[in-house]
Amino acid sequence: MITGLHHINLRAPAELLVTLRDFYRDVLGLEQGPRPDFGSPGFWLYAGGHPIVHLSTQRADEPLRGPVDPAAPTTYDHTAFHGTDPAATAAHLRALGVRFHESRSAVTGQHQFFFQDPAGNGVEINFPFEA
Repeated sequence: MITGLHHINLRAPAELLVTLRDFYRDVLGLEQGPRPDFGSPGFWLYAGGHPIVHLSTQRADEPLRGPVDPAAPTTYDHTAFHGTDPAATAAHLRALGVRFHESRSAVTGQHQFFFQDPAGNGVEINFPFEA
């Protein structure tokens, strides 16, 4: 049975992969750590000692993933992370020029931030309501 989410994997050309690594490291505070030798470049980014974001290099001859028609619908919306200290996180995002919007969900009891990474993938950070 499933017990949780293990990791997400983003696949992109080498130049964009470095930009994504820097974004998830510098904006979200993930730490770059060890990655097995898969015979191609990439990065693993860790939170709490676990590699939760895998970044893999897309080969030059590999077709783009996602819909062929950019206007076509997709089912992917975002990846959500747990966070701490929403005030400090908001200040950090603003200082880095990351545009985001906030929501407070009484239904889930969470303060949420929503934004996009440099590849246009949705990112959400959830904070429990402060007592």
